[in-house]
Amino acid sequence: MQKKVVIAADIRLSLAGGYFVASTKKTTNMSTIQMLLKELEQEALTTRKMLERVPSDKFDWQPHKKSMTLQRLATHVAELPSWVEMAVITDELDFAKNAYAPEVVGDTAGLMEYFERNLVKGRESLANASDEILSEDWTFRNGDQVYQVSTKGEIIRMAYCQIVHHRAQLGVFLRLLDVPIPGSYGPSADEGDYM
Repeated sequence: MQKKVVIAADIRLSLAGGYFVASTKKTTNMSTIQMLLKELEQEALTTRKMLERVPSDKFDWQPHKKSMTLQRLATHVAELPSWVEMAVITDELDFAKNAYAPEVVGDTAGLMEYFERNLVKGRESLANASDEILSEDWTFRNGDQVYQVSTKGEIIRMAYCQIVHHRAQLGVFLRLLDVPIPGSYGPSADEGDYM
């Protein structure tokens, strides 16, 4: 499905409550696949900057006994781009048939390699998909217990939301460890004058 985007003086409300002009006189034709690929690449830039700051010597640290360790959280962030591939090439995830075993990485270099490998999987599977595939159903279950039935496109969007969500958690972990945090959608407090 082709989406035609026509923007002429697109005025939006900023987070601070003021108005700004996002862009003017821009016309593009993008398929849903192209839009999802673009978003994947944009989020990968921020995710990469965050993951490369995870200190290997703090992998076992956790802010609370109910929290994941830094290693587990960072590894989860690194694996999330592979959910795009899972959504495209499968019709379901059934925990009764597929026991989940997280990847074990030993250091930041291994974490980065794991992220890049998963990013390639997500990017390639999405690039080879069609917009029609995105409307097919995908089921999340544990045997007979069905948690969710959504379209494959919705699952990909959920994966992107999970990347942002868990990356934000990772930012809090890093902040608590006094690791400077990169900006996500603008500069961070560690990147100078941001207000």
